[in-house]
Amino acid sequence: MELTRFGLWIGRSLGREHHGEAARLAEELGFGALWLGGSPRLARLRPMLEASERIVIASGIVNLWAYDPPELAREFAELEADFPGRVLLGLGIGHPEATALYERPLTKTRSFLDGIAASDHPVPRERMALAALGPRMLDLSAERTLGTHPYFTPPAHTRFARERLGPGALVAPEQAVVIDRGDRAAAHEVAREYAEFYLRLTNYTTNLRRFGYDDRAITDAAPSLVDELVPQGSAAEVALAIRAHLEAGADHVCVQTLQAAGGDGVPAEEWRALAAALLG
Repeated sequence: MELTRFGLWIGRSLGREHHGEAARLAEELGFGALWLGGSPRLARLRPMLEASERIVIASGIVNLWAYDPPELAREFAELEADFPGRVLLGLGIGHPEATALYERPLTKTRSFLDGIAASDHPVPRERMALAALGPRMLDLSAERTLGTHPYFTPPAHTRFARERLGPGALVAPEQAVVIDRGDRAAAHEVAREYAEFYLRLTNYTTNLRRFGYDDRAITDAAPSLVDELVPQGSAAEVALAIRAHLEAGADHVCVQTLQAAGGDGVPAEEWRALAAALLG
């Protein structure tokens, strides 16, 4: 499985009817992976696999509270049988704000991975990645999976993850960006609205505090914080921010392009501009 240095990341805002088109375009442009966010069921990866030939299709992330381990392992095995070597199973514990069952995240994750290993269709460790933020979950990602796929993190976290995990584990952060079409204020507003949602989630805010951001910056969605987490600018400018993760030790960066409300369909213009800046 070759992720290459850059992939694309799509979330709930892109309708399922566009997923096949997205996979074809991402592959055509030369990106190594397409990540489907929004805690997807694995069956939702199939249209993207069917519409493409070689690009890796990854889940970013499957929520552990939404599956029983044997069920998830069986669904992975079904995709693997039809599309060998092309599926990467991104897993994560989610957020306490999202489920009343949330407790002992490290214990739950270990137990879930044990369940996959003991199932009739165990998933190879090199075909899974954990959405790890804190030190102990990062350690578990290297111990039991290919590595980590962190979300909503600055390059400082990428550097921390690489130093913690050493050279052998995958570090594949997500990076949201806004490609500016000439209105910097509008681009920053898109970035701010996106960041404000995640700045209400405890796991992310706890992680940001590890890297020096204080309560006021987080509560107020300070412009400096927003600009670091969601860079805005031309494709060439945001490419520099994306490459900062590589310089910090990432193997692969999953790029999410944000659009103003009302944006519909595959963001082909943004993806083509990114491909020229990153791959061309």
